[in-house]
Amino acid sequence: MIVVTGATGQLGRLVVAGLRERGAAVVAGARNPSAAADLGVEVRELDYDRPDTVDAALTGADQVLLISGSEAGRRVPQHTAVVDAAKRAGVRQLVYTSALHADTSPLVLAPEHKATEEVIRASGLGFTFLRNGWYHENHADQITQGAETGEIVGAAGDGRVASAARADFAAAAIAVLTGGGHENRAYELSGDTAWTFAEFADQIAEQAGKPVAYRSLAPAEFQRFLVDRGTPAQVAGFVAALEQNIADGTLADTPGDLRTLIGRPTTPIAETIKAVLAA
Repeated sequence: MIVVTGATGQLGRLVVAGLRERGAAVVAGARNPSAAADLGVEVRELDYDRPDTVDAALTGADQVLLISGSEAGRRVPQHTAVVDAAKRAGVRQLVYTSALHADTSPLVLAPEHKATEEVIRASGLGFTFLRNGWYHENHADQITQGAETGEIVGAAGDGRVASAARADFAAAAIAVLTGGGHENRAYELSGDTAWTFAEFADQIAEQAGKPVAYRSLAPAEFQRFLVDRGTPAQVAGFVAALEQNIADGTLADTPGDLRTLIGRPTTPIAETIKAVLAA
């Protein structure tokens, strides 16, 4: 039996649906079980902040997909609760959605993932780290903004992003959970092609049928730009740090692990741009 945590999130829903299509015995773990009623599988309450629910949710599990939590600063204790429960439940394989090169990356998001990986290794559980890179869908608002205003503003300079569609990362998780030979391995998952924001803007322009330009600011200037438009200062600082990471090439690596796991090329960014504009 496979338990998928965070099953009502966008990635979790795709994984549960894919596992169900393959005929796998899957249980959806969700903080709010009623939100998972439409998934068509058994649902168990699983709240990272309430360890008793985690223990109950993992009862009888052979494999667990631990989808990383969304609350920055709280991920390590939340993830540790799942690791501890998995150990008590005798789980054979814990699959964790980490971050690209989590153990060495300067990415602002990486430290919590690195710490979680260390907790998992220390537990003695069999593991697979899916070190997910960037999702195309992270840029949905910029796609809409670019098409509406003719401009995308950031601080990434000429930095490249090897993003892939969320469905690609879901397919990788499904492949690992239903295949063999993935024990105690870490996969660096990213798209086949790394693009710059100038190229991204050109793709939006082509599909929107109007000029779209990318304007890159210095990180501090970009942070002020965001604050002036109503973004809380702490959030603006975080976003500016991410943009600096991109400028430094932190998300540009294309090792090919994702393509290999899913058995096909990764989804081009142009397809996601098309889908967002159509919506």
